[in-house]
Amino acid sequence: MTPIPVDDPADPRLSAYTQMRERDLVGREGRFIAEGEVVLRVLLSGAARFRVESVLVSPERLPGLAPALAGLDAPVYVAAKPVMGAVAGFPIHRGVLAVGLRGPERDPDALVPAGPALLVGLVGLSNHDNVGGLFRNAAAFGADAVLLDAETCDPLYRKAIRVSAGTSLTVPFARLPTGDALLALCERHRLTPLALSPRGEDIGRLPPLPRALLLLGTEGPGLPEALMARARRVAIPMAPGVDSLNVAVAGAVALHRLGGERLAPI
Repeated sequence: MTPIPVDDPADPRLSAYTQMRERDLVGREGRFIAEGEVVLRVLLSGAARFRVESVLVSPERLPGLAPALAGLDAPVYVAAKPVMGAVAGFPIHRGVLAVGLRGPERDPDALVPAGPALLVGLVGLSNHDNVGGLFRNAAAFGADAVLLDAETCDPLYRKAIRVSAGTSLTVPFARLPTGDALLALCERHRLTPLALSPRGEDIGRLPPLPRALLLLGTEGPGLPEALMARARRVAIPMAPGVDSLNVAVAGAVALHRLGGERLAPI
């Protein structure tokens, strides 16, 4: 790895990083941006399934990252933070960016294990923080994969990756068109669909479920009633006067309960 100094924000070699904030809104033509040292290290690790197209770091961050970058078969550009900020369109305080390549989309059916299975289904979640948080929860509590409907935002958006602490690069995921398609997948693979709702049975009293899909809906409206009617409704008991949790928090509680033997003993 030989660092390549760049001092011109208009350098065409940095075009993939140009106006990141704006381009995040319209997609990245098979690319995504990884931001921050934690995320970059995950992207460089064998745990991530995505390739690195290039890396852009500030001079002060390069020495600490040099060992991780040593075997990288991709260009590593070095630019001062003001140059990085001019390229990206906003200040880059962390001084660490990379462009990853998405590769082909995964087949949802191929992500369902043949034996014990725990998957997460996201329906209509448009908040990148919540999606990133749910990927981090899925990784922490041993979920096999995350399945997303067409309305759920992209887990490879820069902010979602950062909030996930890089786990959206490691947890397998795939997209289906609708919540109905998620339920059809449950039928094909004999998964028990669990709909998290304030009006359901206590999730803490569920018997062990060897094959389950936890469905989570957007905050406020929650899951569509027609979807919940075809699933087993489960609820997280709470103190009087409180009827809901942030969806990422609720997902963490539910996955902890469902994780069972997947979780390492303390």
